[in-house]
Amino acid sequence: MTGFVNLPDAPSFLLLNATVPAICLKDATGFEAREGLIAADITIENGRIGAITAPGTAPPALPAIDLLGGMAWPTFTDMHTHIDKGHIWDRRPNPDGTFMGALENVGADREANWSADDVTARMEFSLKCAYAHGTGLLRTHIDSLPPQHEISFEVFSDLRERWADRIELQAVALFSIDMILEPFFDDLVALLKRRGGLIGGVTQMLPDLDARLDLMFQAASDAGLDIDLHVDETEAREVLTLKAIAEAKIRNGFEGAVTVGHCCSLARQDEETARRTIDRVAEAEIAVVSLPMCNMYLQDRHQGRTPRWRGVTLFKELAAAGVKTAAASDNTRDPFYAYGDLDPVEVIREAVRILQLDHPLDDTARIITRTPAEILGRPERGLIAEGGPADLVLFSARRWSEFLSRPQADRIVMRNGKGIDRSLPDYRELDPLMDK
Repeated sequence: MTGFVNLPDAPSFLLLNATVPAICLKDATGFEAREGLIAADITIENGRIGAITAPGTAPPALPAIDLLGGMAWPTFTDMHTHIDKGHIWDRRPNPDGTFMGALENVGADREANWSADDVTARMEFSLKCAYAHGTGLLRTHIDSLPPQHEISFEVFSDLRERWADRIELQAVALFSIDMILEPFFDDLVALLKRRGGLIGGVTQMLPDLDARLDLMFQAASDAGLDIDLHVDETEAREVLTLKAIAEAKIRNGFEGAVTVGHCCSLARQDEETARRTIDRVAEAEIAVVSLPMCNMYLQDRHQGRTPRWRGVTLFKELAAAGVKTAAASDNTRDPFYAYGDLDPVEVIREAVRILQLDHPLDDTARIITRTPAEILGRPERGLIAEGGPADLVLFSARRWSEFLSRPQADRIVMRNGKGIDRSLPDYRELDPLMDK
């Protein structure tokens, strides 16, 4: 293991002079924050957080590492990914970078190549990347057109068990809402109940959208499943299913959790329409995840023309209305997004730039830690708390400017008080899959 400091080979030790995002502390009482960052000493005791105290107040008897002001974060939550699609770019690129090009090429690759062995190898590669970067909780959407849903969810269930002590995994079935009236939908709901998944899908402006949403909410309620939808991933102003989803949740009295991703067209609406929609989303207590890197890649892409807008949703307005908002990786090296490495540090660095989440930066750390963990029903995952596991990500960066200006390649990822091997998998591991 390499990093900017060497951790002691001892069950208990001190991390002195750490800089911690206050929003990531379970209890920040008594600490003074500057740009949302506080200084603290952290005691590690047998793989747990023993105490979080003001600098200079930790017990002196333990071995100590001086972080010299370096940051300490909880492990990350990447709440919207597509690791079943990941890393197919080399065998199935998107020739024009458009949304339709992505749909067509993923569909063709799925038909030709997505055996259990192929999906397993690519998903495992993705998890190795996420783990090395410091992710502790990850939700993936899984393409669920028959018969792929049976293949991929069996693979997912196996990986969830094998990776349980490294990354906690959740899965969402991704399919078109067109299919909700087909017998397949009942089979899919039964599979999700068996496999512990979520109902997902892509919403569209349809004449009977409300009726289809009612069927979805009723099925989810009957099966005890939560919902996570792809919503309004378009620049078309006439597409706004977000408000209909919020109203359907209220109308059906749905008590489960509902998350929506993308919501790009919300930013194309006039102020009054956007305000009414946001108010309804807040009333329905729906969470929103923005995927800024993928949305900037796909949205407003036209051959030979520079994009005129950023492609992202009204993140600040949603947050100001009390909506839980987060950011995540989305696609990785596939036709929907040619780049990425499932690194939440890249996500937050780009989100700050794209969404202008700075000035102030006080609570920005929450978008890849505390808030997505809360949305996924695992709030303890997004916090550093006395008595909690010593699952931390340590950075040499001391302040926001340092943190956001470099990729933080020398970070240290701690799990249960021990540094992990942060070696990333070599892309050459995937070469046998690319020859198809």
